[in-house]
Amino acid sequence: MVCASPLAGAHTMMMTQVLVSFGHADAVDVKIDIDLTLLLGTPQRYYEVATEAPERRQEDIERIVPRVVDNLRLFVGQQRLQLVFRGFSALQAQKADYLDASMSKLSTLTFVAALPASTAPLKLIIPLGAEVDYPVAYTVRIPAARVSVTRWIEEGMHESDPFAWAGKVPNLPRIAPEVAPAFNPDTLSWTRQLALYLRLGFRHIVPEGADHILFVLGLFFLGITWRKLLSQTTVFTVAHATTLFLSAYGVFSLPSRYVEPAIALSIAFIAIENVLKPKLGPGRLAIVFGFGLIHGLGFASSLSDIPFPKRDFIVALVGFNFGVDLGQLFIIALAFLAVGWFRNRAWFRRGIAIPCSLAIAAVGLFWAVQRILHSW
Repeated sequence: MVCASPLAGAHTMMMTQVLVSFGHADAVDVKIDIDLTLLLGTPQRYYEVATEAPERRQEDIERIVPRVVDNLRLFVGQQRLQLVFRGFSALQAQKADYLDASMSKLSTLTFVAALPASTAPLKLIIPLGAEVDYPVAYTVRIPAARVSVTRWIEEGMHESDPFAWAGKVPNLPRIAPEVAPAFNPDTLSWTRQLALYLRLGFRHIVPEGADHILFVLGLFFLGITWRKLLSQTTVFTVAHATTLFLSAYGVFSLPSRYVEPAIALSIAFIAIENVLKPKLGPGRLAIVFGFGLIHGLGFASSLSDIPFPKRDFIVALVGFNFGVDLGQLFIIALAFLAVGWFRNRAWFRRGIAIPCSLAIAAVGLFWAVQRILHSW
């Protein structure tokens, strides 16, 4: 039942951003914000590249650039744009931040690409097996015409909708390309924001929230009667929603170096209690509520890793929270389908609930030690 890897990250809300800007007559500026951990192999190696001497860094980046360009291919019709590398900037952060699996570490690579004679639509193609973090926010801008269009490419999708740019680009002077601005989610309508952040909240649990998945399974294995599940999940949801909103509005927050180990310990505690004290009472519900407050801080930390709207902030926040709740219900439904058939058998607790709870506790303790060592 427990299939999450001990090395899985917590709260990782990764994404990739591709911004194409028609800023001058015969070419486009391209800005790619990407976490290079996948391309470099390990967070440690990423930190080394970000902090090494400029000459050595230039050599490393020049080796990485062709792989980035091959993962994110821009086409005008059937003709692929040839991206010419212009610059690189890395996140200025401490080593602990690079090693923190909960933190998105976006580096910026800028390019310029000559436009072909063709006026066919522009599209982004991501080949199968591309080394990028999903979702991909793909934005096309024509500042002179006040045009900005964003398309989100989810995992499993390999190309964007075509963008018909012909006729929308005015006659512009041939000027040196400038770095284009970052993606602004306020360009989306509130309905699209709600749908987008609902998906991001769900994705934060499935498949990226390995620690939250284990915590929910810990609640599940106390006993899988609907009364026990409903009581625990309701208390947990109210608690994490409370701190998520308070943190998002800046009322209360804690550094991730405290929150992440605490979340791991909460997983272990709940799982061990399943074995030693398998009863639902006020004490258990109070503990679940307290741990829900901590998990809410973890959810809030992920919001700093993704663009969040200013105009419809509350809509996006509600959507994200409901997405998290749907992810939790999805995990419970899968658990029911997997072992719920046996819940009334005499051997269920001895043969399934206790072994799974012990496995969850072991992973939680391992993560706690790992995160403490990485944070201090």
